Amino acid sequence: MARTTKEERFLLKLFEMAKDSDLVDRYTIGSAMGQKSRGVDTIVNQLAQANFVKKAGGDHICLTQNGLDLIDRLKNA
Repeated sequence: MARTTKEERFLLKLFEMAKDSDLVDRYTIGSAMGQKSRGVDTIVNQLAQANFVKKAGGDHICLTQNGLDLIDRLKNA
């Protein structure tokens, strides 16, 4: 896999963790990546603005179709 950004790695980890459930706690993903809560908030806001994730209330997020498409491109890079 080519070099990825924090945001891309966050999306890949979300995809991995979302196999059991559509909604995943953003801080659980961040913790698994070694990110602090402020960094997680920044990453999620950037991904939401780019329409890769959707905030689902509380701390939960889910992937959008654009997010799934990006993950597919990242995995095939």
